Amino acid sequence: MRRLCKMMGVHPSGFYAWCVQPESKRAKEDKRLLGHIKQSWLESGAVYGYRKVSDDLRALGERCGINRVHRIMRSAGLRSQTGYGKRKWKGGGMPSVVAPNHLQRQFNVLEPNRVWVTDITYIRTHEGWLYLAVVLDLFSRQVVGWSMSSRIDTELAMNALLMAVWRRKPAAPVMVHSDQGSQFTSKDWRDFLTAHRLEPSMSRRGNCHDNAVAESFF
Repeated sequence: MRRLCKMMGVHPSGFYAWCVQPESKRAKEDKRLLGHIKQSWLESGAVYGYRKVSDDLRALGERCGINRVHRIMRSAGLRSQTGYGKRKWKGGGMPSVVAPNHLQRQFNVLEPNRVWVTDITYIRTHEGWLYLAVVLDLFSRQVVGWSMSSRIDTELAMNALLMAVWRRKPAAPVMVHSDQGSQFTSKDWRDFLTAHRLEPSMSRRGNCHDNAVAESFF
């Protein structure tokens, strides 16, 4: 072992110390801070840089310097969204609309199974990120369908909606309001709505208040 340490340029005492405690206290603290940093970064929609993430950590009561946050984010490959490239043509036109906003923030519904709202959030666990999709009935504000998965895909959203359809078995068409996430704009999602007589309604892009009830659940 001493010959191997000599070849690698490592002192034997340092090697044996590493065997007893492979990670330093600072490395363990960096790993703990990375969890808070990643949560702040994800909640911002992968937009925040190290400065705003540092502000979030201070708000949580963490005593961590801005340079340390920068180093941890750089090591983890987390960076701010710096914007989009400039269009090479003039006049971009109107953005595409998958489904109109039929709900129009009318959150007071007088009957059950008339309007459902749906959204997705994420939960940090010891085994990684877990994603949760829910469907709420606006009449009672009760969860009528939910689904959990390690992947944030269309199947996650559809399983929650399938549970709602199976539990409620609505006799009349139901409006299903969501944001314009890729899970809710896919062909599979639209085909599922059509097959079960569900009417799609979607919030404007970048405006979470159009789906405030579902947001407030999380």
